[in-house]
Amino acid sequence: MAGAIIENMSTKKLVIVGVILLLFQAFAFMVGGLIEDGSMATIDVGLAYRDDTVSEWTEMAHSFEHRKLTCNFTTSKTFENEGRYYECDLLPFMEVGSVAHKYYLLNIRLPVNERKKVNVGIGEIKDIRLVSIHQNGGFTKVWFAMKTFLTPSILIIMIWYWRRITLMSRPPVLLEKVILALGISMTFINIPVEWFSVGFNWTWMLLFGDIRQGIFYSMLLSFWIIFCGEHLMDQMERNRFSVYWKQVGPIVFGSFCLFIFDMCERGVQLTNPFYSIWASDVGTELAMAFIIVAGICACLYFLFLCFMVFQVFRNISGKRTSLPAMSKARRLHYEGLIFRFKFLMLVTLTCAAMTVIFFIISQVNEGHWHWGEHTVQVNSAFFTGIYGMWNLYVFAIMFLYAPSHKRYGDEQSSDAGGNSGEDIQLTTTITHVDGPSEIYKMTGKEAQE
Repeated sequence: MAGAIIENMSTKKLVIVGVILLLFQAFAFMVGGLIEDGSMATIDVGLAYRDDTVSEWTEMAHSFEHRKLTCNFTTSKTFENEGRYYECDLLPFMEVGSVAHKYYLLNIRLPVNERKKVNVGIGEIKDIRLVSIHQNGGFTKVWFAMKTFLTPSILIIMIWYWRRITLMSRPPVLLEKVILALGISMTFINIPVEWFSVGFNWTWMLLFGDIRQGIFYSMLLSFWIIFCGEHLMDQMERNRFSVYWKQVGPIVFGSFCLFIFDMCERGVQLTNPFYSIWASDVGTELAMAFIIVAGICACLYFLFLCFMVFQVFRNISGKRTSLPAMSKARRLHYEGLIFRFKFLMLVTLTCAAMTVIFFIISQVNEGHWHWGEHTVQVNSAFFTGIYGMWNLYVFAIMFLYAPSHKRYGDEQSSDAGGNSGEDIQLTTTITHVDGPSEIYKMTGKEAQE
């Protein structure tokens, strides 16, 4: 039996450690027998905690786990080499969502039962090493500070945006509703609930974080499809969510599959932190297949989005032919508007590319600990940079697509009929006193009555 006391230093340094992943590695000798191919190690493990050095330990979890050993002997298996180490792959051991207590006690026992063939054929265990993968203090401070600052920022711009929508006499169009939903999902992922992990033992923090991120992913991907689709002129029906069911449907289905896959591991870990889907051959193959399919689907989505952005650019280029017939003031205004809109579409495409790259890398990083050969590291600056990019993008979208109270160009020309003709060339018929934003009108999209 092996025991280890893990001290949580977060209370001393005021640093919160969000995740601890312990990996079990058995270094086996040839002494006492060879390690058989496909041998299985049965581990009797228990986890307890206490908050001072004198109180009794309180058990958190106890389980019997099975881990398949993958070991290689680099030299020839002769008598002269007896006593050398095997080279074994790291094995998933334990994962917890929060460490709210001061001390943790980890007990590991390898019971042997020859009649039931328990821990038979695994050689002679001489050493057990535990590798801790956790969120360091510096990153935690930056992460908490970002969430604390960005939550009220996005919430304020979202309230301001929706207030501008409700002040108009017309009902909100589909794009405006989707932008509001995107702001809500961004606010949901921004809320710094991690602060409560300081004093509460919330073991569901990992699952809750995955659910929040999954909701935001599905909302962001759906928004980009609708955002590009609502600026295309070749669609007969507009301003209806049902028009996009063929594009949004697979995103929702994929998000649901992601949730089911996550529940298969995170859900079980709520009661058994030692459980891992990578512990069995079937689970490993399923997880590997999921990572590969998710990466392929993310790349296909990005290619489809590039195609839609290309169609939007072609639509805008067609509208530029109407500019020479306008007055100078309105022509300069719309040229600037078109330039800003194209820039926004390029920013959207860049944001989508970075999001897809981040999603693929995060999935590969989640699994590389279980592959043994490949190593992928995600820099904390890249992680916080992507998070900041999402917030800045959502902020800019709500700011740019908030309806304007100004009437540009109404007094720029004394020829009212000429202005009317210019409006017809660049916009559809306005049926309300209050219209959508100029970018929205410029691309020919209006609420269909």
